[in-house]
Amino acid sequence: MRVFVAGCGTMGSGIAQVFASYGHETIMYDRTEDLVERGFAAIDKQLARLLEKGRISQEGKDSLVSLLTRSTVLEDAKGADLVIEAIFEDLEAKRDLFTRLDALCGSDCLFASNTSSLSISDLAAGLSHEANFLGMHFFNPAPVMKLVELIRGKASSAETMDRAAALVRSIGKEPVFCEESPGFIVNRLLIPMINEAVNLLDQKIATAEDIDQAMKLGANHPMGPLALADFIGIDIVRDIMVIICQGTGDDKYAPSPLLDRMVEEGKLGRKSGQGFYTY
Repeated sequence: MRVFVAGCGTMGSGIAQVFASYGHETIMYDRTEDLVERGFAAIDKQLARLLEKGRISQEGKDSLVSLLTRSTVLEDAKGADLVIEAIFEDLEAKRDLFTRLDALCGSDCLFASNTSSLSISDLAAGLSHEANFLGMHFFNPAPVMKLVELIRGKASSAETMDRAAALVRSIGKEPVFCEESPGFIVNRLLIPMINEAVNLLDQKIATAEDIDQAMKLGANHPMGPLALADFIGIDIVRDIMVIICQGTGDDKYAPSPLLDRMVEEGKLGRKSGQGFYTY
């Protein structure tokens, strides 16, 4: 297959690595050369780590890298069998990207968004590829996590969902199906749990360490909710809560005031060096 991945951030580069590791010609696209090179460097670093641990051979590493093409030219999407969008969570930016890709790609090309919470129907509306469009939500880190949520938009055909499920299984992942709904499955359950942990901290009911320890030992979670928020990004947690709250119209999903304050202060978690913990 020829796979075009738009967006070379953490998720985009991880998705590109997955497809290349299964022998697919994969194009890594972003707006600037710097963004593309940063994404490629992240893959190279991950592969070097696997090589050092003996989980991949030098030949395997070289073969995977040879299947990755770096691009800042959107026209390189021509001839793609699959287009996956993994840019930042902004409806208009994603719509603009897909509108341009719609004019470039063939009628049988599968269109997928890695959005974690935005409406698939809104993203696909008016595109000639509307029936071929679905949500294909990978989880971080994409090369490791087995789950891919497949989200059906209003116009997504049964054939599109079947093609996507077969494709997901062919790259060693497990699909789950979801009707369109704010936050889909995992984020609808996970992010409000994190938000409630933030409320507990804000109300001084327990320390961050004790909240996380309680969930690790009491619920057998591998990582506490506040440490997980730092890993995801405080801004992303807050934004997903806003989307779920607006999409459902239910105030119980309102983001914690502490999340708002932390975003305003630039305390975004691991990526900023400071969140609920210091890194």
